[in-house]
Amino acid sequence: MKNNRLFGIIYILMLKKTVAAKELAERFEVSVRTIYRDIELLSSMNVPVYMTKGKNGGISLLDGYKLDKAMFTEEEQNQILFALQGFNKLSANDIAVFDKMKAVFDKDNKNWIDIDFTVWGKSAVQKSSFETIKQAILQAKKIKFVYFNSYGEKSKRKVEPLQICFKYNAWYLFAYDDHKQDYRMFKLSRIKDIEITERSFDRKMPEKRQDSSRKVKTISFVMEVSREMAYRVYDEFEESNIEIMENGNFRISAQYPENDWVYGYILSFGEYAKVLYPEALKNIVREKLYKSIKNY
Repeated sequence: MKNNRLFGIIYILMLKKTVAAKELAERFEVSVRTIYRDIELLSSMNVPVYMTKGKNGGISLLDGYKLDKAMFTEEEQNQILFALQGFNKLSANDIAVFDKMKAVFDKDNKNWIDIDFTVWGKSAVQKSSFETIKQAILQAKKIKFVYFNSYGEKSKRKVEPLQICFKYNAWYLFAYDDHKQDYRMFKLSRIKDIEITERSFDRKMPEKRQDSSRKVKTISFVMEVSREMAYRVYDEFEESNIEIMENGNFRISAQYPENDWVYGYILSFGEYAKVLYPEALKNIVREKLYKSIKNY
């Protein structure tokens, strides 16, 4: 834990010219006294770190300092490279950082993992959006964009971007919406025409992340899925929610947010699935099927 904190302190000092001990203490959730001890330890390891007093004082690194690979064990070096390797497809900058760290550690690391979060046909657009938002977060700059909600309604938004997260098989932006005066989640694929503004912000991530003051309504349901869909069943559901029926089909217990997405998800199984209960959900799916048939 201490080694991780020491590396974290050096990393922050390399990014910022001067950092207050109190800021580091809050960042790593330790006391200011512990930070002072860490600084003394770094000095004893020949890291050129120093402290200045006064209004603009704090902890700093001498200009031109380069990371010494001797600070890390062989396992820690590999873990750093492995973590960077997982993101080297998200932007050109991430690839550059990965290559530099390989050079620092003098390693020809094996490409042990290949991650591709992009959607078919949207790779270039999604990477561009990801990079723009990432830069805005790092620079603490507000962004503005056009957003299409789940009903296809278009609106202009101006937000304070706080975090990019991956959930429900898609990328989302967690941000503070100026107009709504609340935290919101925005699906990256629905964000268009992103621009970084000149307006800065100093809002921090809340201790407990909430994308809205409203609670998400969920629905629990059970459906029977044909054995022909075994590949989807074991890919998309936890084993504890799967029961093999006497006819060889699967009885699935699930709970999801109740919205159009879950209706579409159930319908995506086509003729190979049916909702067993609740009755209300069966009626909604049946009605959507009737409307779909009318289109043909």
